[in-house]
Parts: sequence; structure tokens; C-alpha cells
Amino acid sequence: MKILRLPEVLDRVGKSKASIYRDEAAGRFPKRIVLGANSVGWLESEIDAWIEARAAARSVA
Repeated sequence: MKILRLPEVLDRVGKSKASIYRDEAAGRFPKRIVLGANSVGWLESEIDAWIEARAAARSVA
């Protein structure tokens, strides 16, 4: 398992930091993992699954 830090998540998903946190709070984006007092990360597998779900939804619509 690999943990992605915020800059890499931002680069992969193409969303702003505010959008990621807003969507996370609404249940539309994977939950972050608290790594320390001032650091968080996301599981790479969950980010990849989120991206794949967006791509799948695109081809259905």
C-alpha cells in the first residue's frame, strides 16, 4: 500500500485543495488518513478507484 500526499493527489485528480476537502466531507471523495499532527495522506488504491469510477461514469452517461 502506498500513501499519497496532497500535492500528488492534487496532480492526479486535477481538483483544487478546497474541492477535495469539500467533496471528502460530503462523501464524494476518499477519506484522508492522518499521518501526524500536521500531515495527511490518501491511499493510492482509493484514489485510483475514484478516478476509475469517474471514467466509468463518463462512458455510461
